[in-house]
Amino acid sequence: MTPLPPAPLWRRFAALGYDLLLLIALVMITTGLLITLYNTLGLPMEDRGGIERPPQWVLQGILLPILLLEIWAFYAWFWLHGGQTLGMRAWRIQVQAVGGESLRLKHTLLRFSAGLLTWIILGAGYLLALFPPRQTLHDRLSGTCTLTLPKPPKARK
Repeated sequence: MTPLPPAPLWRRFAALGYDLLLLIALVMITTGLLITLYNTLGLPMEDRGGIERPPQWVLQGILLPILLLEIWAFYAWFWLHGGQTLGMRAWRIQVQAVGGESLRLKHTLLRFSAGLLTWIILGAGYLLALFPPRQTLHDRLSGTCTLTLPKPPKARK
C-alpha cells in the first residue's frame, strides 16, 4: 500500500473553515446559555456603554475556560472517532499518530495546546507545512500527522 501524502495547506484551511462554522454556532449557543443563566440567577451585571453584561472576571475566568474546554472536546471527539472532523471529512484529510495508529487522548491534548500556540504566534506554525515532512507545528509537537485520503472509488451503475 502506498503511504498517504501530507495534506496541503490549502486543504487544511478549507477544512478549518468548515469546522469554524460549526464551532461559531457552538460557542454562540454556550455563551448565550451561560450569560442567560448568570442573569437569571440575579448575579451582578456591569453597565458598559448602555449594555448590561457580566463582569469581565466572569467572562475571562469562567466563560473563556469553558469555551476552550468545549472547543477541545469538539476536536478530541472527532479525532478519537475516526481522525476527522466534519470539515476534514469533506476535504478528505485525516489526523493520525505518527506511525499510522489512531489518536489517543494525550495526542488530542497536545495537538490542541500546540494549535493554540500556533494561533498565538499568528498562525506561523502552519508555515512549517511548507517544509519536509510537510506537517504543521501542532502536528510535530503532538506526534501526529495530517494526511490526504485517496478519492473513494466511483460506484458502478
